Amino acid sequence: MRKMAAGNWKMNGALSDLTELTLLAQRHAMASVDILMCLPAPLIAPAQKEGVIKIGGQTCHVASSGAHTGDISAQMLVEVGAKAIIVGHSERRQDHNEDNATVQAQARQVIEAGAQAIICIGETGDARERGETLDVLADQLAGSVPEGATSGNTVIAYEPVWAIGTGVVPTLEQIEEAHRFIRNTLVDRFGSDAQDMTLLYGGSVKGSNAAEIFSVADVNGALVGGASLRADDFSPIITALEAS
Repeated sequence: MRKMAAGNWKMNGALSDLTELTLLAQRHAMASVDILMCLPAPLIAPAQKEGVIKIGGQTCHVASSGAHTGDISAQMLVEVGAKAIIVGHSERRQDHNEDNATVQAQARQVIEAGAQAIICIGETGDARERGETLDVLADQLAGSVPEGATSGNTVIAYEPVWAIGTGVVPTLEQIEEAHRFIRNTLVDRFGSDAQDMTLLYGGSVKGSNAAEIFSVADVNGALVGGASLRADDFSPIITALEAS
């Protein structure tokens, strides 16, 4: 499978901040891993000049077109240059009440539009404390990943909700357990091709902890939030992934 360092700028950034992508492209011109930056929709087209960095979107509508004022379809994002689109991020699930069925419909739209679906799953802190992590992951994988998902069109990002933006990182054992479960569940459903499906870890990843996270079996990269906003912060993560 291809290793991937993916960034998620969330609702941050301006045209002037695209110079950070220029710096990344210069530093990693010969990158041996995929570098993806998922930007706010208005920045996707202007960001296309940095060819070594793939540009992605952060969400899309469940329909390809229609009377949905203010929404954006996967096809629209692809037409302005998005190569991948995040769906199912916990902030979308919480803030916009997007459930598994919604996420699956979004992922299907992404795949049909010819982009890669980055499907996020992960448990809350309460679920972790109740010992329900694997049950939550099983439910989200079954409900959020569409039929037709392949190693070429789908990436799974495990992001424990309690680790996102908190500075708290699961133990390596917890990360390994989750990723092993995700891999085995995907193989059971999709067969041997799922062995090559890229699995990302997300949640307070930074340059200082990236190397040890990437040492965990079945962690093929990271989906990074805050540390992806500046080249100085994201570059060490890319370097650690290349060395893993």
